[in-house]
Amino acid sequence: MAFEGLTDKLQQAFKKLNKRGKLSEADVKEAMRDVRMALLEADVNYKVVKDFVKKVSERAVGQEIMESLTPGQQVIKIVNEELTELMGGTGSRLTYASQPPTVYMLCGLQGAGKTTMAGKLGGMLRKQGKKPLLVACDIYRPAAIKQLQVVGEQVEVEVFERGQKNPVEIAKEAIEYARYYGRDPVILDTAGRLHIDEKLMEELRQVRDSVKPQEILLVVDAMTGQDAVNVSETFNQNLGVDGVILTKLDGDTRGGAAISVKAVTGKPIKFSGVGEKLTDIEPFYPDRMASRILGMGDVLSLIEKAQESLDEKAAVDLERKIRNQSFNLEDYLEQMKQMKKMGSVTDILKMLPGIGSKLSDINIDEDQIAKAQKKNQAIILSMTGFERRNPDILNASRKRRIAAGSGTTVQEVNLLLKQFEQARQMMKQVLGSGKRGRMRIPFGR
Repeated sequence: MAFEGLTDKLQQAFKKLNKRGKLSEADVKEAMRDVRMALLEADVNYKVVKDFVKKVSERAVGQEIMESLTPGQQVIKIVNEELTELMGGTGSRLTYASQPPTVYMLCGLQGAGKTTMAGKLGGMLRKQGKKPLLVACDIYRPAAIKQLQVVGEQVEVEVFERGQKNPVEIAKEAIEYARYYGRDPVILDTAGRLHIDEKLMEELRQVRDSVKPQEILLVVDAMTGQDAVNVSETFNQNLGVDGVILTKLDGDTRGGAAISVKAVTGKPIKFSGVGEKLTDIEPFYPDRMASRILGMGDVLSLIEKAQESLDEKAAVDLERKIRNQSFNLEDYLEQMKQMKKMGSVTDILKMLPGIGSKLSDINIDEDQIAKAQKKNQAIILSMTGFERRNPDILNASRKRRIAAGSGTTVQEVNLLLKQFEQARQMMKQVLGSGKRGRMRIPFGR
């Protein structure tokens, strides 16, 4: 998990401060020494670390402590604010051309995940109601065109390709095609190299000058650490980059690139790739990322994930059924399917305050969880519709039949029914603990 080591080290540094009733300059200096080492070990740029520690120290020493915070909490608050500012302050969104189609040009080194990210970006924009067009401008890498076609098909986005034709001509033809058929935006998947060379840059400059993209988005591999920052700086000097997309931010990366890239290049991180699935793309919010780094979780992103994954009508129906006590096993099965859309248990726990940083200490067997879910679904589907709607009628003989039909045991059927009853009681308590009126549903505004 990205930032795991950094989060642990920062929390250890702040734990010492929390034991102090009042902070001295020596206390702050010692804590900042730990923070400096933690950031350097996370592969954050040395100059960035130096400036960051200086700013935090200046604010922390002699700082008037808010009545609601302890001295240690006040320093954490300052670090959180400075981390947020360091990574860009506020989220940076895509801009759109005044006259369609809007053109986004993706560039980067080979192996950074550029083609997959083009598909992820196209899929995300399609879900937002747009009609994107993916364009295969990488004519050198074997199977690059085929790869783009495969990801395009998976995210239901059209792909424009002209084989081994000149990339500049391909880009120009694609824009004419998009204009004629109403495709917008156009996403150019350009060629990469294993390393930066002048031939690559010259071709990218020609594509840029011929189609004048609204934004040039540089795709960099977060797992390359400080090299990712160096690559960003070089591409920016040669092309004039408008934003950065970090891939593999979910992997075993120290996270230094995410913290350094804005400060070094002046260009914002716009998106991050957080998994292998084509839906695993997130807008980059500096404040939320700072919270994750400090082990405070990211509840806002969790709520947004729920809004994207869960069906609003189903949520309203669920509330109604809980209120009139008609929640049954068919509803329970539907809830299992809805929760599965939100991703793995690990992904959800990462966003909860105080838990994400401790995941290394928790043994989560996703395979076992998936097997249990499949088993529970098999049990429910082995019931008749009448039994699913009226679980109270399930007697011993019915349970034996259901167990035989689902390839499970009567004990496993009983365990499922117990879990269902616990879920039903918990939902009733949630509703009963609130004021009279509608239950709060995390949808809409």
